[in-house]
Amino acid sequence: MGKLEWEPAEGQAPTELEEKVLAYQKKGCLVPPRRVVLNEEQIEGIRRSGVVNTGVLDEVSKHIQAGMTTEDINQMVHEYTIAHGATPAPLNYQGFPKSVCTSINAQVCHGIPSESVRLKEGDIINVDVSTILDGYYSDASRMFIIGEASKEVKKLVKVTKECLEIGMNAAKPYGFVGDIGAAIQLHAERNGYSVVQELCGHGVGLKFHEVPEVLHFGKKGTGMLLVPGMVFTIEPMINMGSRKVFIDKSNHWTIYTQDMKPSAQWEHTFVMTEHGLEILTY
Repeated sequence: MGKLEWEPAEGQAPTELEEKVLAYQKKGCLVPPRRVVLNEEQIEGIRRSGVVNTGVLDEVSKHIQAGMTTEDINQMVHEYTIAHGATPAPLNYQGFPKSVCTSINAQVCHGIPSESVRLKEGDIINVDVSTILDGYYSDASRMFIIGEASKEVKKLVKVTKECLEIGMNAAKPYGFVGDIGAAIQLHAERNGYSVVQELCGHGVGLKFHEVPEVLHFGKKGTGMLLVPGMVFTIEPMINMGSRKVFIDKSNHWTIYTQDMKPSAQWEHTFVMTEHGLEILTY
């Protein structure tokens, strides 16, 4: 196994946080690498990035409507982000061609904005925005209901947001990532929905994607230890029908529900504190 990453430097007494993490490590728990437990300066940088990220989604919420294209949303996101001294993190990330993900109805995530895709009455759309400001990353998504939609899809959007909130409340300092997934899965399935298992939340802040992987299903008391200073997203993807999904072979990005029933997602970035989660992006 080699030298444990959480051993204090030679000749130095461990801090209170190190002592706690070492105690869990000795019990055989999966602990986070030290690099993802951030300091106050780093967290403040992510917080500032999150202000811009939230502002982007607020701007979208003011203007999104039936008749506009998803490329209109992309332009809005790009222009707002650049005007505030930041960079859209998705643009050119591993070849992704746009500044935002726009996922409609049966699209689970990674929908690519297009001039040929026009929003219509009754659609639900997830707008997923990620921002880099001064080298710090933030990430969030919201669901939007276009005009009047059916009671069934309204309920799906509502319950998915509840899943995010329930997952947030389940995350406690020195708890486990599995606590989040277990709480989300229970609420989703009690409402007759399924949880997408192929995609997850993730560490974020100094990189776009980092450990931990935050699964939205699972068993309480399992997974990585949650330590104050960790920054990560919770972003449940909840399907009205089967949890099974497939990737669009024409663009190798967009993921759909296999049964083409609607899917919804909400996402915040959080920092774990000694008292629980603080929301950094809305």
